[in-house]
Amino acid sequence: MKQNVAEIVTFKLAPGVTADHYIGLSKTINDFVENCPGFIFRRLSSGNDGRWTDTAIWSDMEAAKAAADAFPQQDFAPKVMAAIDADTLDMRHEVIHFTRIPSESS
Repeated sequence: MKQNVAEIVTFKLAPGVTADHYIGLSKTINDFVENCPGFIFRRLSSGNDGRWTDTAIWSDMEAAKAAADAFPQQDFAPKVMAAIDADTLDMRHEVIHFTRIPSESS
């Protein structure tokens, strides 16, 4: 049985990169991921500590790894990566064991 996979990328922005600038750059990734087989959803968040988290949910590990392998070849990738402090970058793929989304009546 195939299980959904969370691709979790955490990082800090490179010196001098503003949140608004990075958010704009990050949106350029959307067309790419939305056209990758197995894409389910993506979200970008940040904390008060300056760390950012980019999470994408994929149908399975093969889809997640295929998208990760194709990412560096995309036209937008150099600009996105230049906005990230490479020393803080961590990417991992995790199997999702369950998801709980409360209903509106809850």
